[in-house]
Amino acid sequence: MKHIKCECGHVNPEGTVLCEACGKPIEGNQHIDGNDKKKLLNMRYEGSARRSTTFNKSIVDKVWSFFSSVKVGVWLIVIALIASGIGTILPLEQYIPANAISRDPAIFYPETYGLFGKVYYQLGFHNLYSSWWYLIILASIGVSLVICSIDRFVPLYRALKRQKAKRHESFINRQRFYSQTEVVSQKEFNTVKERLQRQRYRIKEENGHIVAEKGRFSRWGPYVNHIGLIIILIAALLRTTSFFYLSEYVWVRDGELTVIPGTDSEYYIENKKFILDTYDINDKRFKDALAKEGRIIPSNFQTNVTIFKAEEPGVIGVEEDLVKINDFEIRMNEPAKFGGYTVSPNYKKVHFSK
Repeated sequence: MKHIKCECGHVNPEGTVLCEACGKPIEGNQHIDGNDKKKLLNMRYEGSARRSTTFNKSIVDKVWSFFSSVKVGVWLIVIALIASGIGTILPLEQYIPANAISRDPAIFYPETYGLFGKVYYQLGFHNLYSSWWYLIILASIGVSLVICSIDRFVPLYRALKRQKAKRHESFINRQRFYSQTEVVSQKEFNTVKERLQRQRYRIKEENGHIVAEKGRFSRWGPYVNHIGLIIILIAALLRTTSFFYLSEYVWVRDGELTVIPGTDSEYYIENKKFILDTYDINDKRFKDALAKEGRIIPSNFQTNVTIFKAEEPGVIGVEEDLVKINDFEIRMNEPAKFGGYTVSPNYKKVHFSK
C-alpha cells in the first residue's frame, strides 16, 4: 500500500483526501486558484482513507467493497421488508387452523389457496422467519452493517485522534464559515479561549494555535444505531437456536410428574392442581356481557405446580433424587421463572420457553 507524505511531515495512507494532521487537500487538490478556492471541502470522515475505496485487488477486497456500500445495505433491508410483508398475507405454519382439511403445510396451502398457496409454500413463506433464505438476508444485513461501520468508523477515529490545532490555510479557506483577522493580541487570544471554555468547549492548544470541540460524541451517532441494529439481528438469529431459545409444549395431568422437554432431563414439573374459574352469569356486573357472548367465559386459568431439579441430569430412573426448587401458582401473564426458563399455562398444557 502506497503512502502520501504531506508537507507538514505527516504520512497519510493511500486514498486520503485531506491530510490527517493539517487538513491540506491532497490527491490532486493541492493547486487551487480562482473560483475553485471557494469550493467547500468534503469533510466526510475528515477526509481519511476508507478501506473500501483504497483496496480493490483480491476477492476479500471486492466482497468488502460490496458490503460497505450504503445502497447495498438499503436494498437488503428493502428486500427483507418486502419478504416480511408477503409472509403476513397467509397464516404461518403454526397458525394453521385445527379444523383444516390437513395440517400438513404441503397439502393445506395448495388445497386452501390454490396456485398462490402452492407457490407460497414452495418458496418457504409458510415458515418465513426460519427459512434459510430469509436468515441469509438477515445475516447479509448484519454483515453489511458491520463492514459499513468498520469501513467508516476506523478512518474517522484515526482522523479525530491525530488532528492538530494548526491547520493548513487551504483547509480554513474552503470551510463553510470562516473569518480572518490580520492582528490578534495575546489578550484577545486569551479572551477567546476563556469564552470557549465557559461554553464547555474542549480546547487543544499548539504553538499559538487552538482547536475547540464540543459534542464530538454526536459524530458517532450513526455507529451507535448500527450497533443497536447488529445486536437485534444477532438476537434474531440466536433465537433460532435451542441454546438461546426454547419453546415447547407438554401435557401434564393433575398429579403427574414429568420431565421438562429441552432441559436434558435436568428439570421436572409436577402438576398439583389445575384451576379454572368462570364469570358468574348471575353477577349483575357481567350479566349483560355474558348473555351477549352466549357462552361461558373463563376468569382464571391457574396451574399449581412444583419444579424439581435432578441431581444427576440425563440419567434415566433417578426421579427419587429430585431436589425441589419451589412451588408456583402460574396464571396467564404470571409465569413461573427458574433457571433461565419460563413456564406458562395453556389449559392443562404447559408452555416452556427460554
